[in-house]
Amino acid sequence: MKSLVLAAMICFAVPQFAQQAVPEIKFRAQTDFLKLPPNLYLGEAAGVAVNSKGHVFVFSRGNTTGPAYGAAAAQLLEFDSEGNYIREIGHNLYAWSFAHSVKVDREDNIWAADKGSDMVIKFSPEGQVLMVFGRKQEASDEGTGPLKHPKPPLPPLDGEFRQVTDMAWDKAGNTYVSDGYINSRIAKIDRDGNWVKSWGGPGSGPGQFNVPHSIAIDDAGDVYVADRGNGRIQVFDGDGKFLREIHIDLPYDHNIHPWLGNTPSEISPTQEAPAPLNRTMMNGSPWAICITPGPHQVLYAADGYPGRIYKLTLDGKLLGVLGKSGHGPGQFGWVHELACPSENVLYVAELLNWRVQKLMLEPAPW
Repeated sequence: MKSLVLAAMICFAVPQFAQQAVPEIKFRAQTDFLKLPPNLYLGEAAGVAVNSKGHVFVFSRGNTTGPAYGAAAAQLLEFDSEGNYIREIGHNLYAWSFAHSVKVDREDNIWAADKGSDMVIKFSPEGQVLMVFGRKQEASDEGTGPLKHPKPPLPPLDGEFRQVTDMAWDKAGNTYVSDGYINSRIAKIDRDGNWVKSWGGPGSGPGQFNVPHSIAIDDAGDVYVADRGNGRIQVFDGDGKFLREIHIDLPYDHNIHPWLGNTPSEISPTQEAPAPLNRTMMNGSPWAICITPGPHQVLYAADGYPGRIYKLTLDGKLLGVLGKSGHGPGQFGWVHELACPSENVLYVAELLNWRVQKLMLEPAPW
């Protein structure tokens, strides 16, 4: 087993980029960190999180049931700090439909956002359901099916989500939910589960969103939102006041072909256009973000193409970059969620490669 683990831990560095001074980050990638028992498989790895004990939680689009179209696909698995399988949490839970993200709060409660059921579930560390947020469509209702995307969109409703994506917490225990593909807003809920407020809506201006896909909060209480379709990270205070936005625009090898699909057209992160552009597959467009613990916090972000992970200061200065699109160790196929329990350890959940990689980064010389 040790030989297999060592074989999977390979040193990588992205090629040196021309016309820029952002360092390449050397790292080792372990692709077989998670030890699954026989006949248990990951599907698309949508979410990954780590608790205070180093246990790893994976929210996978596995355990698929139902018809070929619209099959329920969500399974929450726990592993110990060595990657050994412990248990499944919430087997056949009513909210399970289409996994999107998992996070662990300061008290080691486990939270899951399910895009298919429009629900967020809070579990105790023991795996008991503590709170539910949102409500799924009733199976008995006529016309129940995938949510539509009308133009203009339907007005959002307090307490309800439409294709929810992620959640994060401030030090006071307030929960911030990115709501998501349709409502395109941020919801704030207090520690007792009471709805406080929401802000945002579809659009490309400051405080508007085109699929807020991932969310993180720093120690000062500022809220970072991966505004994926707009190709930026927006930053707010805890009451929704817009503070700034971060664009990642780093040269890359244009000969790299995406893992899936045609090579995207060139779009500048700040390009103006008569109509809003969908920047989902743009260089640097954030699919997943995470912020490391203090006292010296840094921000990590990942894009779908060219498939890299970026290390930034909280004010948006690029500190380093690693990886590229691909199938091999240290390469990525649509990073959907990042967990960063420390500055030099990352867990990377990938949709296209059906796996979670553990990355060990070389400490920065700066």
